[in-house]
Amino acid sequence: MTVLASSHSVSTTIDRLESLLQERAVLVFARIDFSADAARAGLQMRPEQLLIFGNPRAGTALMLAEPAAGIDLPLKALAWEDPDGQVRLAYNDPAYVIERHALAGALAANLAAVVPIIERAAQP
Repeated sequence: MTVLASSHSVSTTIDRLESLLQERAVLVFARIDFSADAARAGLQMRPEQLLIFGNPRAGTALMLAEPAAGIDLPLKALAWEDPDGQVRLAYNDPAYVIERHALAGALAANLAAVVPIIERAAQP
């Protein structure tokens, strides 16, 4: 897992990521606001949100090669505020997904294209 520091709040980080993905025609499947869900249950937690996204053209090739790769697809990015107030943005490294499912190394490019987008969402 790769963890980045974000220059933005949790909500803004995920907003930025969602916007950048949509600009590149990457589908956003879901956004989960864990802290809002906790609040609805009467619990408190620091801000934490998950964005689930992907590109069927990229992901399908991985699942055709190894159907179990679907457990790691679509891709996800998680933003949270740590106890010191720093926001973190995490995602699975594409190499991890490739290695975990014993996929051909060439398929890493199908996932790697989103890495600069995720990194950009965390930047000032």
